[in-house]
Amino acid sequence: MTPITLKKAISEELKDKEFAILYEKERIINSIACTVVELRQRHGLTQSELAQKAHTTQPVIARLERGSDFRIPSLELLGRIAYALGKEIVIDFKTGQQH
Repeated sequence: MTPITLKKAISEELKDKEFAILYEKERIINSIACTVVELRQRHGLTQSELAQKAHTTQPVIARLERGSDFRIPSLELLGRIAYALGKEIVIDFKTGQQH
């Protein structure tokens, strides 16, 4: 049996439209989580401090940072977090694979 790499396995699975949609959703959630953690830490804030500045609760920030929520965070929440960190949200559509 020929060994298969993770990259090759994912590439094969991405041919399935439903899998590709779910994979992209998880990628977005993970990217948002990593960005919020990085920015919060760069500003020297705790989750509670960021939550207070963004008019939300610490558990909301914790879930967002863990990427454990199955929902993509709302633009409203992300906007409040961005404002609290002195940032702005930029949305960009990039050319990807045709499905």
